[in-house]
Amino acid sequence: LPVLKILHEGVASLSSNSHHMYLALIVMLILSEDDFFCKIIHETTIKDVDWLESDRPVREISLGGLCVLVFVRTIHKNAIRMRDRYLHTNCLAALANMSSCFKNLAPIVCQKIVALLELLTKRHVKMVEQMRLTSEREKDGQSLSYHDDVTALEEGIRTLLEIINSVLCGNLRNNPHLIYTLLYHRSLFDSYQQHPMFQDLLANIMLVISHFSSKVVNVKAGDGAAMMEIIEKEAIVLPTDRLAKFPELRFRYVEDENTVDFFVPYVWRLTIQHSTIPFEGSRVKLFNARVISSPD
Repeated sequence: LPVLKILHEGVASLSSNSHHMYLALIVMLILSEDDFFCKIIHETTIKDVDWLESDRPVREISLGGLCVLVFVRTIHKNAIRMRDRYLHTNCLAALANMSSCFKNLAPIVCQKIVALLELLTKRHVKMVEQMRLTSEREKDGQSLSYHDDVTALEEGIRTLLEIINSVLCGNLRNNPHLIYTLLYHRSLFDSYQQHPMFQDLLANIMLVISHFSSKVVNVKAGDGAAMMEIIEKEAIVLPTDRLAKFPELRFRYVEDENTVDFFVPYVWRLTIQHSTIPFEGSRVKLFNARVISSPD
């Protein structure tokens, strides 16, 4: 929980200590490589997460669901404001590692996953249009910049679709709220079917959407409880061998060659900030030590 809180609060503030936030992300990515961790977090219930920024209060949620919420929110904030590709890539990697173990995801978690997919899709459409207009004006340098952004967005969209695939193949019967959310946002997934980069990932998703749509077609509009009851029953009997199999999503933390440039200044910053030994800030060259408040 403290690590998730650091990551959550770090991305919320531009003035936050980025080293602290990145270390929290690295810790979570390493933990996500452990299958036992990925399973047990969905068996652990957390109540009244008062530090979580959300549209509505989260009274009770599994630790696994909270992990997903924090990662999705981090990617969402990053896509809008910071555009840090390292943050974006590693959050998606951690989500992908955990995805096959997603279990009983709460409605708010499922909604946020699809909302992030929708955000990246809208940004992708906008970016492609900007790249087209720029290309017509023959501004090659700027066009290249747009191309990099478009590529990053396509990779993000594809990874999210892979994550949804992983959940459907690995734990469909234990995620009725995700199925409900997919049905509600069917038009979003329809839009991907003509895109060559995403077509292979749409088969399973559209099969699930089509199957469950046919089962709830006679449910009165707005009767969510009746829809959920049907979805829960059908999820148990739907044979998952009808779904195409994809390689298991596995990402590992690989230490960069230049980690010394990242960790050494941070460790010394902590040393100066929390040590009782007096340091002369003006003589520190690794970072701006003058902005560090003295220890209590």
